[in-house]
Amino acid sequence: DLKNAKSIVDWIAWAEPQYDFNPMIDEWCREAPKELDFNHEAENTRKVSRNLGCKSEGLDRRPESVEVLIPEVIQSTEKVLVLEYMDGIRLNDSHALEELGVDKQKIVEEITRSYAHQIYIDGFFNGDPHPGNFLVSREPPHRPILLDFGLTKLLSSSVKHALAKMFLAAAEGDHVALLSAFAEMGLKLRLDMPEQAMEVTNVFFRATTPATEALENMKSLAEQRAKNMKIIQEKMKLDKKQVKRFNPIDAFPGDIVIFSRVLNLLRGLSSSMNVRISYLSIMRPFAESVLKSDMIHGPSSNPKWVYDSPVHSDVEAKLRRFLVDLGNADRILGIQVCAYKDGQVIIDTAAGVLGKYDPRPVQPDSLFPVFSVTKGVTAGMVHWLVDKGKLKLDENVANIWPEFGINGKDQIKVNHILNHTAGLHNALAGIAEEDPMLICDWDECLKRIAVVAPETEPGREQLYHYLSYGWLCGGIIEHASGKKFQDIMEEAFVRPLNVEGEFYIGIPPGVESRLATLTLDTSDLGRLATKPDTNRSSPISTSSISTTLPSSFTFEMVAGIIPLSNTLNVRRAILPAANGHFSARALARYYATLVDGGVVPPRHTSSSLPPLGSHTHHPEFLSKKMPINRKDGSKKDTNGSTSQKSDLYIRIPETDDTSDEVDTKIFTHPKSKTHDAFLGSGDYKDFIIPNGKFGLGFKRVQTTNGSIIGFGHSGIGGSTGYCDINNRFAISVTLNKLSFGALTGEIIRFVCSELHLPVPQDYAGSQEFIQKPVIN
Repeated sequence: DLKNAKSIVDWIAWAEPQYDFNPMIDEWCREAPKELDFNHEAENTRKVSRNLGCKSEGLDRRPESVEVLIPEVIQSTEKVLVLEYMDGIRLNDSHALEELGVDKQKIVEEITRSYAHQIYIDGFFNGDPHPGNFLVSREPPHRPILLDFGLTKLLSSSVKHALAKMFLAAAEGDHVALLSAFAEMGLKLRLDMPEQAMEVTNVFFRATTPATEALENMKSLAEQRAKNMKIIQEKMKLDKKQVKRFNPIDAFPGDIVIFSRVLNLLRGLSSSMNVRISYLSIMRPFAESVLKSDMIHGPSSNPKWVYDSPVHSDVEAKLRRFLVDLGNADRILGIQVCAYKDGQVIIDTAAGVLGKYDPRPVQPDSLFPVFSVTKGVTAGMVHWLVDKGKLKLDENVANIWPEFGINGKDQIKVNHILNHTAGLHNALAGIAEEDPMLICDWDECLKRIAVVAPETEPGREQLYHYLSYGWLCGGIIEHASGKKFQDIMEEAFVRPLNVEGEFYIGIPPGVESRLATLTLDTSDLGRLATKPDTNRSSPISTSSISTTLPSSFTFEMVAGIIPLSNTLNVRRAILPAANGHFSARALARYYATLVDGGVVPPRHTSSSLPPLGSHTHHPEFLSKKMPINRKDGSKKDTNGSTSQKSDLYIRIPETDDTSDEVDTKIFTHPKSKTHDAFLGSGDYKDFIIPNGKFGLGFKRVQTTNGSIIGFGHSGIGGSTGYCDINNRFAISVTLNKLSFGALTGEIIRFVCSELHLPVPQDYAGSQEFIQKPVIN
């Protein structure tokens, strides 16, 4: 039968390549024959019984075991299996069950719990839960008896975690986690439709219904499927015949074939027993358990807590030991640190895990949301356009963006925007109250920011534009260049810096599996919930904390940002003030380039895997056509847009003629003039507020004695990037356990101390001082 089925599947795959069911039939060919060997079934029976703790009694029972019975194996050969006799009632014997007062709801719930345990905790489960494989014990308390373990499935640890993550993503409605789980288990889609993927997954884990409601339920599912197919037809521009033949799944992992079968059979069991079972509520504790189990293992007991990448220097070796100490103290969830000195990488370390419920290790190419660290990159884009002659720093914004020059904004200049003195610090601050997802609508936000009125006279007062900054700069960038924001970012930085796939403001589809998930360090950020001491002096007011956390923010507001920032819609949105998704090595490379006035350092070491720049920057689904080469050298994609290779940066040959490397210089102006523009010094000193915290788009980095040593930008929660001009030093820290920045401060102080470099004032205070700021 299996050979015949395999032949049929091969013919289907030949005739319709989009419908290749070989992974499914291959899985059956591997697993089904095992049912013919009773020695194999005997061992499976013993293993499942041990896993479920069926022989444990009374106080010896494990807390996670379930209330089911499994017959003991007496003897087995290949052809004969002898089991312990258990007197039970068949599940389809409704009369006998009623006579004994058996609670059918409880029985089916316990069977479901036993499968949740097998799948999520053990990763070894019976693949054949049809009604004939269960009995109910006659003696009270009536418990399910599990039979027939010929067809079992062993899951790898990675697939088990991916299934648990998929389940919890469905329970939470988390599109990012769902697509990440798909990628981890090898499920590939031919198109980007996360909402529909979530709907299908929710159907998969939906609550069961009695048989009497089956017809109505099937009608509802058919209507939902027709609706989804209509969306696919519109998205893919298919005719009616094509949409019927279109298969949205490109690769279906064989490992989940038996898993899918189990859920369907359990659903049929519930229906035949005429009970309702909520998979989400019953299975959730087991799915959470498997993910949490890896979280309790800190670096002291997990030798792979620090990612196994090359050690570039003595200071990196010492830093890794320091991070292990911090991890053992539960200070770190996931982190990346990268630093350049004199144009060379000296630190590139990743450690910890990607999220609270995501035990996968942080790798060098993992992407961390960094909040206001993004502003430093957005500012760099404005300066890049100034360098190319597309605009001037002292130019009225209305000259570039005509719609902007109304309601008293005609005198706002580009330097006012960069210096946070435009008077638009609260613009669109209430947009989330109107609609939390409105911030994701780029065009609508640009329209709204163009018509607001300033609250203070431009250039008079420096007030942090924590959210409006992004749309203000974004509007300037697009109007001055005549190109999309993302296109300028790629042209200015992504391609010349060779940071493809690790440098995004708004992620594209296809990178979800590399995303770190944010969580709150409630013990630290919870200090916001206490009333600040207004009588205490506040030297911390000039710190990075106050530039990334407005005084109006409460703990509840910060806590609300996190789940919103973890959603797929927000992560994909263009928010140039706060939505950067960077790896630390890409961010450090950006600042290492800026510290040298725009000269890109030699390529990042290829021994750190995967190599920086090796990812496709915009992953494509296989259904999309490849670009068509045009005679002019540009490429045309499926939506008709064209892109040409940039010629707006110049390449300077290295003095070493034996080297094949060619430096890229992304700014044409001399280094000193470029730095003056960033800092608002020299010829640009009149463009900023004197003694302000900001230069032109960047936070001015200074020491405790007031000396300005460089520039950078930090973000709420602790991620940061900055450079020290005099010492040709650049460093970045990305993390996913958000706090006031005490952890980042300790790391910065440690590295600077080892390298004998000045410590920025923002990070020079004691740990206690940074952990207990007074917010003005």
